[in-house]
Amino acid sequence: MDTIEKLRILSEDSQYDLACACGSNKDDRRRRGLDGKWLYPVTLPNGGYSILLKTLLSNACSNDCKYCPLRSESKVRRCMLRPEEVANVFMEYLRKKKVFGLFLSSGVIGNPDYTMDRINAVARILRYKHNFKGYIHLKVIPGASDAAIEDSMKLASAVSLNIETPGKKRFDLLSDKKDYINDIVRPLKLMARLTMQVQRFSKVKCTTQFIVGASDEPDSEIIESMFGIYGRLKFQRVYFSAYQKGLGHPDIPGEKRLLSNPQNIFLREHRLYQTDFLIRRYGFKNEDIVFDKNGNLSLDKDPKQIWADTHPEFYPIKINSADKEALLRVPGLGLESVSKILEARRERKIYRTEDLGIKGKRAEKIKQYAVCG
Repeated sequence: MDTIEKLRILSEDSQYDLACACGSNKDDRRRRGLDGKWLYPVTLPNGGYSILLKTLLSNACSNDCKYCPLRSESKVRRCMLRPEEVANVFMEYLRKKKVFGLFLSSGVIGNPDYTMDRINAVARILRYKHNFKGYIHLKVIPGASDAAIEDSMKLASAVSLNIETPGKKRFDLLSDKKDYINDIVRPLKLMARLTMQVQRFSKVKCTTQFIVGASDEPDSEIIESMFGIYGRLKFQRVYFSAYQKGLGHPDIPGEKRLLSNPQNIFLREHRLYQTDFLIRRYGFKNEDIVFDKNGNLSLDKDPKQIWADTHPEFYPIKINSADKEALLRVPGLGLESVSKILEARRERKIYRTEDLGIKGKRAEKIKQYAVCG
């Protein structure tokens, strides 16, 4: 195959890894380019969004991840790009101003460190041959050595490694080859330690991703892990990828669960993203997240609404005197609305939510939890 044909296949296969960006709003979703390759939005440091070229270096893989359509036993068309091919294609895209950065991952080619050497080679060519100083996101391969990970972090703007599940018990249902502690936890801790303790790595963004629903984990375990990832590891983002029926081995828990209602998994992913937003932007703590008797988030209502409905003693909130944290607990009020309230009441008293430009069903919802008097 020529380079473009290989890139078409590998770019298509890279859609299963969302750890660069795939959130819950319209600006955070991946889209297909006119040439069939997947393009991914990322948030820029100064605000706004731009586009990454995302591809695998190879879809050949020696691992047995039972949720993955590219696992070693799968019958798919395998191919591999040389580091020079990836670098040249990316620079051509860059010159045409189609992209601003690169997200590069790969199946495991033989062993983790050989794969990391080829991934890092792409970044090294871009940095030192093409003098590219822009955004490069490199995937850390599970089981990679400390030296290989440190080499990636010298070259990359961002690095990520999928945590996959919250804990060894859930993880062992998805792989017989990988070791959760050594192949997943150790590298994640190293990435955190380097960014927190070594000055040259302090600006490298670290992210991770859960494969939601492939194993048998409840949401409560995922969210408990999220607090550790944000609190102890200081990672910038946690992403979620809903396991999709038919992609993995027929015996994994996710396949059996999805027989009843396959659409629920995408709503579950959405609820996890909403919870993640509450944690990162609204200051919600672990005890603020409400679960059902099975440890899962409600699929019927968003997690902020659930908290409000289970804490009637907290309401009504006084629009004209409540602090920012209290206002953010009002269903219907978001960050932008709360900022408008805080700004408006410096100059005047607010008599109606309609004075803030909030109308219709949203205004009616706010009135159930907040008063202007």
